[in-house]
Amino acid sequence: MNCLPLQAIRPIALNRKNASFADHDEDGKAWGRVASLIETAKIKNGEPFAYLKASLDAIAAGHPQQRIDELLARNFQSSN
Repeated sequence: MNCLPLQAIRPIALNRKNASFADHDEDGKAWGRVASLIETAKIKNGEPFAYLKASLDAIAAGHPQQRIDELLARNFQSSN
């Protein structure tokens, strides 16, 4: 199991906390999810936009639900 230093986890927690200031509870939850994905992608591969685009493209193209682990940030391989 890979453990991250506390300073690496801090931006994730802060981003989720900032989501609590959304106008509606569901908006805050949605922002918290997106912020967590972005921050995790930054930690794992440094390319959050490329990760999110590739993941959403794969889902739109019919990526099988039983293989969802392949779309996690820790498994993302940049095409560069």
